Amino acid sequence: MRQPLVFDNATGRQIDLDLGGSDDEIMDRYEDRATPAMAPRGRPRLGVVAREVTLLPRHWEWLDSQPGGASVALRRLVDQARHATPIADRLRQAREATYRFLTAVAGNLAGYEEALRALFAGDRRRFDTLIRDWPSDVNFFAMTLSQDAFADRA
Repeated sequence: MRQPLVFDNATGRQIDLDLGGSDDEIMDRYEDRATPAMAPRGRPRLGVVAREVTLLPRHWEWLDSQPGGASVALRRLVDQARHATPIADRLRQAREATYRFLTAVAGNLAGYEEALRALFAGDRRRFDTLIRDWPSDVNFFAMTLSQDAFADRA
């Protein structure tokens, strides 16, 4: 049996599926499990998720001196950074997602390396021209992933 290639629409990352067993076993394995086994950490009403952050002692000292403590200061810094460069982040994320997908499926296609160069140079016209003759499913998904990869969409 041939294994399908499955990609995440947002990140372009390949998703590995375990398709062993009967159809019912596969469905059970991938059904949406809305009830978690354990209660999540953090403050659920606010959507807070606890994770580990590793910093140097001087960073912890500065964070601890901020009003509201380390968590409030980190959230504020992250929000400021997100608002400061939304266009650049969107371009980078779309380019990286497109790159991941193309690296997985298009490495042997004509114009692959030039298409990557055009992608990272932000040259939509050249990118579109280079992938035009690729198989339609590869072309379609590359166009979908790269939709926000060019400054003319900013």
